Amino acid sequence: MISRTLPTPRIVVLAAGFSSRLGQPKALAKVRGATLLARTLGVLAPFAHAAQILVVVPPRAARYRAGAHRLSTRFVANPQRAQGLSSSVRCGIEHARYSAAVLLLPVDLVRLTRRDIARLISRWRGARRRVVARSVHARAATPLILPRSLYARTRGLAGDEGLRDIVRGLARDRMLLVHLPSAQADVDTVEDLAVARRGGRFSP
Repeated sequence: MISRTLPTPRIVVLAAGFSSRLGQPKALAKVRGATLLARTLGVLAPFAHAAQILVVVPPRAARYRAGAHRLSTRFVANPQRAQGLSSSVRCGIEHARYSAAVLLLPVDLVRLTRRDIARLISRWRGARRRVVARSVHARAATPLILPRSLYARTRGLAGDEGLRDIVRGLARDRMLLVHLPSAQADVDTVEDLAVARRGGRFSP
């Protein structure tokens, strides 16, 4: 369990996308009997005692709430999800705007572990004014912790690349990149989902 006395960012799970390449909502896709959303919330369960978890979902998404009643989880609808991933980022940050930072987490990181989330949060605690993010080829990627000082910049985000543009425009001393091995595999396509169900290796 994570101590309530330590600073912890508000956690925002991004689960409102159309998942056009997969052909079904990612959050509801099942791997070994559990939906990707249920699995993600299970990974986050130890952190729910210190910070409420926000899940950004489509409007009228009752199915998304199944199994989440035991956690300190709040579901918020994104009526503008047709505008792309950035609309969900804006929606999540708007609902978490009074927090010191937000941890933005896609719902499809099928092999994500609690240890890697704890590592990310621990590094942020030592650098709370920086963006602390997963390192991919020396660039920032999600999961990503965004400090409050950058919230205002997200209001004009558009499409699926806006947040990356903000982060890539920062000076190096305003970022901290962390190696998170369990966050490398995501589910974007039918083939990815099949690999996840088999427990096989994902393409790099």
